[in-house]
Amino acid sequence: MPAPRRRPAPGAQAVTAADDLPVARVVVEVPVLRLDHTYDYLVPVSMADGVTAGVRVKVRFGAQDVDGYVLERLATSEHEGTLRPLRRLVSTEPVLPNASARLCRVVAEHYAGSMSDVVRLAVPPRHARTEDEPLAEAAVTTGEQPHNGSRSPMAPDGPAPGASAPHGSAPTDAGPWSGLAGGEAFLRHAASGAAVRGVWTALPGRWTAGGSVLADDGWEDMVARAVRVVRDSGRGVLVVLPDARDVDRLSRALDAAGLRDATASGRTLPDDVGRAHGYVRLLADDGPAQRYRAFLAALRGHARVVIGTRAAAFAPVAELGLAVVWEDDDPLHAEQRAPYPHVREVLALRSEAEGCALLVAGLGRSVEAQALVRSGWAHEIGAARAVVRERAPRVRALTRVEVAREGPAAVARIPSAAWRIAREGLAQGPVLVQVPRAGYVPVTACGTCREPADCPDCHGPLGLASGSSTPQCRWCGRLAAAWSCPRCHGSTLRSVLVGSERTAEELGRAFTNVPVRISGARSAGGVLATVSGASALVVATPGAEPVAAGGYAAALLLDAGVATAGTQLRTRQDAVRRWLTAASLVRPATAGGVVAVVGDGDEVVTGALVRWDPAGLADRELDERVELGLPPAVRVGALTGPRQAVMAVLAETTLPPGATVLGPVPVTPADGGAPVLGGELGDVRAIVRAPRGEGRLLAASLRAGVAGRGARRGAGTVRLHMDVADLV
Repeated sequence: MPAPRRRPAPGAQAVTAADDLPVARVVVEVPVLRLDHTYDYLVPVSMADGVTAGVRVKVRFGAQDVDGYVLERLATSEHEGTLRPLRRLVSTEPVLPNASARLCRVVAEHYAGSMSDVVRLAVPPRHARTEDEPLAEAAVTTGEQPHNGSRSPMAPDGPAPGASAPHGSAPTDAGPWSGLAGGEAFLRHAASGAAVRGVWTALPGRWTAGGSVLADDGWEDMVARAVRVVRDSGRGVLVVLPDARDVDRLSRALDAAGLRDATASGRTLPDDVGRAHGYVRLLADDGPAQRYRAFLAALRGHARVVIGTRAAAFAPVAELGLAVVWEDDDPLHAEQRAPYPHVREVLALRSEAEGCALLVAGLGRSVEAQALVRSGWAHEIGAARAVVRERAPRVRALTRVEVAREGPAAVARIPSAAWRIAREGLAQGPVLVQVPRAGYVPVTACGTCREPADCPDCHGPLGLASGSSTPQCRWCGRLAAAWSCPRCHGSTLRSVLVGSERTAEELGRAFTNVPVRISGARSAGGVLATVSGASALVVATPGAEPVAAGGYAAALLLDAGVATAGTQLRTRQDAVRRWLTAASLVRPATAGGVVAVVGDGDEVVTGALVRWDPAGLADRELDERVELGLPPAVRVGALTGPRQAVMAVLAETTLPPGATVLGPVPVTPADGGAPVLGGELGDVRAIVRAPRGEGRLLAASLRAGVAGRGARRGAGTVRLHMDVADLV
C-alpha cells in the first residue's frame, strides 16, 4: 500500500529567499536555559526590506509560533540543514538595537540566565497604535534660546543654535557640586566623555532656620544639575530611581532646570525640541501606551534624558554619557523575575560596555557601593564632616538606659521624653512619626500566657484590623472569631507589634487638637507625596514619608528594636537607610530639628545614625563580610529545588577553584508564609560561593549544570539565583 501522505509542517513550504543577506540570526523568546542560543532563519524576499537588526518577528520554533528579535543579517548560515523562513515581520521598529542586545547578553551571562528573560525586561510590550503616532506640535517654552525648527540639532552640518554643546566641552557651572570633594571633577570628566565612576553620599535636608528652601541643594536638584551638565555636552543621561515618588521629585527638578517631559502631552516632542530640551519618564505604572511611547522617544533619539524605575536601566539612550542610580540599596532596585538582575550591577556592566560615567548615589551607603570605592573601581564623592553636621538634625537615642530615670515608664513604647519632643516640635511645625509596621495590630499573643496567637488552620500569625475587629490570619485570611489559646485555653488577645493605624489612634487621643495624617500603601489615603508646613502629626511607614513644606520640626522613629531585628545580611543596611530617609526630611539642628530613635535598637545602626555616618557603617559591614566570606566579598549562587535534583546538579557541575558549597538545607517560609527564593514546601537550597575574581566562571558553571540537567530531562526543577540577598 502507498505510504500515508504527511501534511507539511507550518513554515516548511518553499519560499523565495532574499537576494542580499538571506539569513537572519534570531533570539527567540523561549526562557529555557538549554535553548538559550541564537537561531538562523531564512528571510523571505517579501520581508527583505523590513527585516533589520532589532526588529520583532514571529518564527516557528518546534511545534509553535514564538516571538523573536533579529540580531543581524548574514549572507550564509553555519547550519547545514534547511532553514525555516521567518513567519511574520511584526514591526519594522528596531526595538532591540545592537547596544541593547549586547547589554542583554552580558547581563544574562553575569546572572546565569537566559537572554530571552533579559530581553523581556529590557523591551516593553508592543503598542501598535503608539508606533504610528505623529510628533506633537510643540514650541520651546524653556528659558533657553529658541531652536531652528527646520534643522535638527544632530544634523550633519553641526549643532543648531542653542543646541547641545559639542563633545568634549567641560561644564561651565557645577553649582553645589563644587562644594563636594570630587564633585566638580566628576562632572567635568563625565561631560568630556570619560568613563569615570563615583559613589556620592547626599547631604540631608535643604531648609534654613526660617523654614525657607535652599535652592539647588536637594538631592533631586543636584541630580538635575548633573543631568543638565552632561546633556549640554551632547551626551545622553539615564537616571534610575526606586519608585514613582522619587521620579516625580526629579521630574519637578528637571522642569525647574529648563528641561521638558517629551511625552507629557501624550505625543512626542519634535526632534529639535526633544533632543535639546526633552526627557522621558519610563515607568511600568504609566500603562502600556505611555511606557511604550517613552521607550520609542528614547529609541528614536527624540529625547536624550531618560528617568524611571528599574526597567529603565535597559533604556536605549543614544550616546550615553552618564548613568545614575539613586538609593542603590533600596530593595525595589532588585528585579523579582528571572534572572533577578539588580539595577546597580546592570548600570555597572553598562558603564564598562558603553564607556559611560556611572554615579551611585544615595543618602546612605550600601555595602556593595563601599566595595566599589575600596577596590578603586569608583571614587568617593561627599561633603566635609563640618558641612554634614551643619545640615543634619540632632539625633537622640531614647533607649531604656537613656530614659531609665523615668522608672517603669522607661519600658513604654513611647516614653515621656518622646512625648515631650513631639509636643515641642508641634509648636514649630509638623512632626513625623515613622512606624516599621503597617496596619492596626499585625501580631497578637494570648493575653494570659503571652503565647503567640496562631491561626487554627495554617498556624499563621493572627492580627487585628481595628480595635473592634475579629482576629484574622495574615497568611490565609481566615477569621478566628472563637479563638482560644491551645496552651492555657485563654480567649483574650494582647498586642505584640503595633502598626501605623493603632499608633495614629493613640497619638490622636494624646493630642486632641492636632490633626493626624497617615501615609502608607495600606492606609485609606494611600501614600502622601507632600504635606503642608502647618502643625500636624504625620504617621508613615518606611518609604511612605511625605515631604513637608519647610521640613519637619521633629521626627520619632518608633520601635527601633523591630526595625533592626532580623537575621538577614541586609538588616542593618535596610534599617539605617529607612532611618536616614526619614531623618533627612527634618530641619537641621541649627533650626531646632530633632530626631528621636525610640527603643532598644541595634547599637551599631543607632550609632551610625547619631553620627550621621552611613559610610562608616558600610565600611564596618564590609570588613565583617570579608572576614566571613559573604557577599560582596564573594559571589554566590543559590540552587533551589527537590533535594535529589539539587544534589544531582552539584555532582554534575565543575565548580571554579576556591568554590565552596553550603547546604543543602530545607527551604523555610519567609515572613508572610511564602517560601524564600520562590521555592516550594519540601524544597532544599544549596549555596555555592566563590572568590570575587571567579564570579563569572561560577555563573557559567552553575548555568551549564542547570541547563545540562534540563536537557537530560531529569526529575525536578532546579532554580538558579545569582547574588541572592537572603542567605540565612
